[in-house]
Amino acid sequence: MDMTTNLWIILAAAVATYATRFGGHLVLSRFQTIPPRVDAALNAVPAAVLTTLVAPEIVTHGPAEALALAVAFLVALRFPFLVMFFAGWVAVVALRGVMG
Repeated sequence: MDMTTNLWIILAAAVATYATRFGGHLVLSRFQTIPPRVDAALNAVPAAVLTTLVAPEIVTHGPAEALALAVAFLVALRFPFLVMFFAGWVAVVALRGVMG
C-alpha cells in the first residue's frame, strides 16, 4: 500500500470512531436515566474488547501466551486492571524468554 492509501484508511477510521462516540453520546443524552440493561451492556464492553484482543493470541501462539493469560486472569481477580496488564506483560515476556 502506498502512503495515500494508508492516510485514507487512518482518516476513515478516525471518522468512524468519532461518529460512533458522538452517536452514542447523542442517543444516551436523550434518556433521563440509563436503563439497567443498557448500563449492563455498556459495562460489558471493556471485557468484550479485551477478549477480542486476547483470544487470537491464545489460538495462534504457543503455551507462553496461554500461561500469561492465566496469570493475568488470576491477578485480575484480586487487583485493578493496570496491575493485571503489567503482570500479564511481565509473564508473557518472561515465559517467551524461557520457552523460546
